[in-house]
Amino acid sequence: MTQQPIVDYRTEPARYRHWSFEVEGHTARMKLDIAEDGGIRPGYKLKLNSYDLGVDVELHDALNRIRFEHPEVRTVIVTSGKERIFCSGANIFMLGVSSHAWKVNFCKFTNETRNGMEDSSRHNGIKFVAAVNGACAGGGYELALACDDIVLIDDRSSSVSLPEVPLLGVLPGTGGLTRVTDKRHVRNDLADIFCTSVEGVRGQRALDWRLVDAIAKPAQFADTVKQRADRLAETSQRPTKAQGIQLTRVEREQDADSLRYRHVDVEIDRDKRTASITVKAPQGEQPQGIEAIERAGAAWWPLAMGRELDDAILHLRTNELDIGTWLLKTEGDAAAVLAADASLLAHRDHWLVAETIGLLRRTFARIDVSSRSLFALVEPGSCFVGMLAEFAFAADRAYMLVLPDESDREPRMQLDEFNFGLLPLVNGQSRLQRRFYEEAAPLEAMRLASGKPLSGDEAAALGLVTAALDDIDWEDEIRIAIEERAAMSSDALTGLEANLRFNGKENMLTRIFGRLSAWQNWIFIRPNAVGEKGALKLYGSGRRPGSISTASDSQQSIHFSRRQER
Repeated sequence: MTQQPIVDYRTEPARYRHWSFEVEGHTARMKLDIAEDGGIRPGYKLKLNSYDLGVDVELHDALNRIRFEHPEVRTVIVTSGKERIFCSGANIFMLGVSSHAWKVNFCKFTNETRNGMEDSSRHNGIKFVAAVNGACAGGGYELALACDDIVLIDDRSSSVSLPEVPLLGVLPGTGGLTRVTDKRHVRNDLADIFCTSVEGVRGQRALDWRLVDAIAKPAQFADTVKQRADRLAETSQRPTKAQGIQLTRVEREQDADSLRYRHVDVEIDRDKRTASITVKAPQGEQPQGIEAIERAGAAWWPLAMGRELDDAILHLRTNELDIGTWLLKTEGDAAAVLAADASLLAHRDHWLVAETIGLLRRTFARIDVSSRSLFALVEPGSCFVGMLAEFAFAADRAYMLVLPDESDREPRMQLDEFNFGLLPLVNGQSRLQRRFYEEAAPLEAMRLASGKPLSGDEAAALGLVTAALDDIDWEDEIRIAIEERAAMSSDALTGLEANLRFNGKENMLTRIFGRLSAWQNWIFIRPNAVGEKGALKLYGSGRRPGSISTASDSQQSIHFSRRQER
């Protein structure tokens, strides 16, 4: 198998090929003008403003720069730099030549990036307007749906559509279809017509069906978009006058089996198919007041650590497909982590602190939806305290080593306010609420334990760890747990983990990811999608996809390794 180039999620505006943005007053205008020859991998052209992973990597970076470098921005207008076309969605030729794992990771990152727009609108007051100035289809309409407001140009040709089912017979909308119903409350029968029509819906009908929020003739389009953006800006709590910080490049040292950042280390054991991800506590004197935090900027530990952890997660998910178990670890001074938490809580109303909490919230949520087995290991020198306790609570299992004379040591697990909803799951629950099914008694016990160092036995008694093991059993128990996990079906584990991590409340986002992992993963492997006569293989060739009979489908038995599925 040919070794694919490493995907690097780090970029900056000077390197963008597909996006640009400019800021004027409280408004940022993001323009999508995709370079046809700018695919992140060879073998396809990005025609008709269709996108691939590289386009979304730039979008992810641009959104973070607006969040941190331009605090004055209250509304973001998302539009196209091409005439008569907004965005035609994910590039079908790219999907046709991509592996199953690539398609799944691409779709997951795309959904996370759009979820991030809604997260910033909900929590941080950045509102988004989609200025749909041309045809808007598939994933392009999903981008518009992630915005707070959609304005469609009424030029008798521009439309919105989710045409995957009638056009390809594959890829029914996940994020798009879910937002059409859950977010925009489009009637089911109208949504059925909409999602089975190639030509889409335009003009007044699009407005009547709730597919868009406003329509405007070409002569009034720009003014209508501006007026609606200004109106949304009035609802935002973002500061009118504030100096942003520069998001410097996330630096790392990388070799064949490790990634080393300033605050995060990743060590890969290929024989055991594990990656140990270690988050380090802040070192040295940390800024105390808001002015010192502003001076520290991107080097401030909570922000720097969050960006490094996010980069490590994305790197592992995309580039290390055979590494199926992540071992989550921490190390360093627990008091320094708790002090950082206290500083974040004291200044949480300041825009920079609020945006940093937002980045941490989205980063931990990315862990939750990653299709990997997660084991947290609480060892000597660990600091699973405060916000870093969320690192353990995100795990499928947590093991804590019980030490003699533990009361004389630094705390390795301790709760604070961060564990009671400041970094929620995508369904809005805290991880403790999810863990204890929102039952009053255990959550009250958590509140009473907050602020107190917890020994292994105490953490186990409270239900915060899976097992507290002494030093005699530790090595063998952990080895056996890892080996057993590696021997299990990766397909089954993906379904198991996804169900258990979101075992309670559902919302639009959990449905998006649930449908992504179930419907899309299944459809992506069907012969009518990726077979020799499948739609993704023949798209654009002028030949019709071949039909696959139910009988022949039922006789096929396909096994997928962790590399293919994950």
